[in-house]
Amino acid sequence: MQGRTLYGGASALIAYTMATRAFPDLPPLRAAQIGFVAPVGEDIELSAEVVRAGRNVTQVRSEIHCNGTTALTAFWLFAKGRDPNAVRQPDPVAHWPGSPQDNASAMQREAPSFIQNNFEIRFGQTKGDDHGATIRRWARLTEDHDLDPVAKLILMGDVMPPGAVRIMQRMGPISSINWSFNVLDPETRSPGGWYLAENSSKHADLGYSSERLRMWDASGNQVLEGLQCVAVFG
Repeated sequence: MQGRTLYGGASALIAYTMATRAFPDLPPLRAAQIGFVAPVGEDIELSAEVVRAGRNVTQVRSEIHCNGTTALTAFWLFAKGRDPNAVRQPDPVAHWPGSPQDNASAMQREAPSFIQNNFEIRFGQTKGDDHGATIRRWARLTEDHDLDPVAKLILMGDVMPPGAVRIMQRMGPISSINWSFNVLDPETRSPGGWYLAENSSKHADLGYSSERLRMWDASGNQVLEGLQCVAVFG
């Protein structure tokens, strides 16, 4: 738990796992839209339904319920690969930080307990430089848990605090409201399990921050592209 709720990546992973276990013959996940509606407590109920199954694309809704109300709702887009009619690789990552082994450990004391217990975090930016409203760190799971590649991305995709924490005038609570992402490589297997995660605030005002979330594997290939709205309190 993180305060009143479960860590957002773990909540999303539960909803994803519910969808894939309810419908085990789904094609690879390509995209998701997740709403963090209310705190996810220890006692939960799960549901999943196929919204539409087409020739190539299957869309599934799964939800987490707590105390009789919806706590998380997720919309998953699973789709078969096709012969491409357009090909474009993501832009290379700017200011590559070097390998995880070349960077010092980070977030050892200030991170929430779930992060400290389940992730190894290393710096992904030059410490002390002005990075604006962007936070970038190397991260990997301390235990593999036999998760499939997409499940790992979901669990790790929300590991960083929002970039808005770098520009907060005073420290206060923060809370993810939603999370939308596209999976660029559903078969990713990064060397050593390391991924470079980045959260960057693109606009912050009136108590909310619009965040861009990205992840790269240890070879510099982008594997996930996301967008999130974060409530900034205090």
